[in-house]
Amino acid sequence: MGFDQPSLKGRALRLLAGREHSRAELERKLKPHETEPGELARALDELQAKGFIDEQRVVASVLHRRASRLGASRVKRELQDKGVSAEAVATAVADLQGSEFERAREIWRRKFGEPAPDAAGQARQMRFLAARGFGGDVIRRVLGGRDRD
Repeated sequence: MGFDQPSLKGRALRLLAGREHSRAELERKLKPHETEPGELARALDELQAKGFIDEQRVVASVLHRRASRLGASRVKRELQDKGVSAEAVATAVADLQGSEFERAREIWRRKFGEPAPDAAGQARQMRFLAARGFGGDVIRRVLGGRDRD
């Protein structure tokens, strides 16, 4: 390895400096730079042992950045794509579902502010919320105007 090429650990630390990454994400991004088998796993093991790679911080980071704009199903998919364990995903999604209606209503209020005047407008509002990962029951409650307490 030349002096101009950063080590795998150096590359991983550079990625982690930008934002939290799961181990699976780091493996995916750094695999092309591995020069000998097992080198990447050893570097990531060391970083994980030192606390640089932490699944709970990845979950907290995603929730902090995305939960205010996305429904539980989109956040769940994002966490799964990052390689977060099924248990951590299930816990995060369960926590989000308690505030799903309030978050959807706030997103709808900021985007539209008032009920659609016609069926086409209502369909557009429904698609908007569905694309952000909100379930049909929550969308119907938001657009139906119930639970405005």
